[in-house]
Amino acid sequence: MSEQTASRINDETGPDGTGANDDAIIALDAACLSLTSADGMVDILRSISLRIGSGETVGVLGPSGAGKTSLLMIMAGLESLTGGGIHLAGQNITSMGEDALAALRRDKVGIIFQAFRLIPSMTALQNVAVPLELAGRSDAADLAAEALESVGLGHRKTHLPDQMSGGEQQRVAIARAIAPRPKILLADEPTGNLDSGTSEKVISTLFEATAAAGAALVLVTHDPGLAEQCRRVLTIEDGRIVEDRTSTHHAA
Repeated sequence: MSEQTASRINDETGPDGTGANDDAIIALDAACLSLTSADGMVDILRSISLRIGSGETVGVLGPSGAGKTSLLMIMAGLESLTGGGIHLAGQNITSMGEDALAALRRDKVGIIFQAFRLIPSMTALQNVAVPLELAGRSDAADLAAEALESVGLGHRKTHLPDQMSGGEQQRVAIARAIAPRPKILLADEPTGNLDSGTSEKVISTLFEATAAAGAALVLVTHDPGLAEQCRRVLTIEDGRIVEDRTSTHHAA
């Protein structure tokens, strides 16, 4: 662990392991995740303590199998901790029930996956509006249209996924994530299926949408250059944060 990482953890974590930083939108306290395999229990995340502030952008780097995606999964409440605790948007989700977690994700969290996960039989507008309609929003269509306009796809509202390029489909996925105006955006290798030119457009869209929403962004990537576009860069190895630093891109 670097001196900078140790200093940050000491500054942000009180003597009882809870966060000294009260405005953290995401707070992990000695978070552990272990899963059962054919060889017994495997430690995926090992006592991770972390604070992410409102509106902060954080890139997460590390080799395959280091625990990057698992970190995102516990932040989203899609995996349950086997030790430690986690607060999300001011709520302790450590032992929260699935219905309450689903409601919290619906209202506070936008998730963007490497696979676009669009419904093939629905238009771009319908794909973005569906989660809003399920949440009972009477303005679902208006919010969906606004989100598509914000990612430069106002002219694609009536197009089906197979009538759009991969980059456009990922931008629809970003629009779907930001349409409810979440406090937190979690992105797992969002350009993993795209060529470099398309990736640049998608990432530009993602950062612009994050800034416009005032959301915190946690971005998992294998690309150091992409991680450096965030304000903070975490490196995970073997389930532990081994480095937590301000990115060189924002150092000035």
